[in-house]
Amino acid sequence: MQTSAQGIAALELEEGVVLRAYRDSVGVWTIGAGLTAASGVVKPKAGMIITKEQATALLQEALRSSYEPAVQIAMTDVVGSKVTRPNKYEFDAGVSFHWNLGKIKTATWVKLWKTNAARAQIRASLMQWNKAGGKVLPGLTDRRSREADMLLDGKYRAAALPTPVAGFARWGLLLSGAETAAARAGFKVLGYDPGANINAITEAAARKFQGDHGLTVDGILGRATLSTLQRRLDARAKTVAPALAAAATLPAAATGLADQITSLPYSGDASMVGLALWGASLAWRYRDVIAAQINPSLPRVAAILRSF
Repeated sequence: MQTSAQGIAALELEEGVVLRAYRDSVGVWTIGAGLTAASGVVKPKAGMIITKEQATALLQEALRSSYEPAVQIAMTDVVGSKVTRPNKYEFDAGVSFHWNLGKIKTATWVKLWKTNAARAQIRASLMQWNKAGGKVLPGLTDRRSREADMLLDGKYRAAALPTPVAGFARWGLLLSGAETAAARAGFKVLGYDPGANINAITEAAARKFQGDHGLTVDGILGRATLSTLQRRLDARAKTVAPALAAAATLPAAATGLADQITSLPYSGDASMVGLALWGASLAWRYRDVIAAQINPSLPRVAAILRSF
C-alpha cells in the first residue's frame, strides 16, 4: 500500500516543508519534510535548495522504502487465507504516526484497532504517545488527536494554516498555545521583540532572526526557523563562562558567545588545556550560533562557518 495524496498533504502540513537546507535542533542538515541523510533519499548540505515538487517526491520515496512496508505489515490482519488490509485513511494515519515516532511495530493502539476494540479505547491508547523525554508535549498531543480523527473517522487535517495578522509573521506549522508561547519567549530572550500579540510574532522580528541565521528571509515561522530558534536556546543553556578561555583563539567578534552564558559548577583547579579543548569542542558544535553572532561584522566568516 502507498500513502494517499491526502495523506501526503497532511503529513507535509504536520512536518512543515522547507525548501532550503537547514540544521535541525541537534545540528543535522535537513531539507523538505524533515529529511536528513539518514533517510537514504537525499544528502542535505549547506546551500541546497529544492522545489516543492521535489520535496514531495523525496518524501514519497522515503516513505516507500522505509515506512510504508512496516505500516502495511503491522496493520494487515491475516487469519488463515483471509487477509484484511487497512482502508486508505487508516493506513495514512499509521504512516503519519510511524514517520513521527517509528513505533508502529510496538504501538498498543494497533493491536486494539486490529481487534475492533471500542473507539474510545483505541483513541486513548493512541493519545498516550504524546511524550518526549518523559514529558507531555502539547504539540504531540494535538498531532495524536488529528491522527486519531484520521484513523477512526477518515477526517484529514485542514489543508491550510491560519490566516496571518497584518504586521505579524505567518506560521508555517500549526502550533499549540503552549508552543506559541514558548516560541515568543525564545525570541524575546534572544533579543528579538515578538510584539504584543500573544498568539503571534512580529514579521520584523522573524525576518531579522532569519537574516541573522542564514535562513530564507520570508517572514514564515516554519520548521527551519523554529528549529534554529531551539538550537540557539540550547546553545544558550549549554555555553558557560569557561568556554571563553577557548574563545580567545577565535576572531574577536566570535566572543558574542558571551550572551549565551548561563552557569555551571567550575573548579579553579581544572586544566586550562582541558578547558580550551572543551570550549573549542562546544564552539565547533554550535558554530552556526557563532556565525549568527559575527554575521553583522564578519559576514564572509559567518558564511564559511555555516557551510560546514
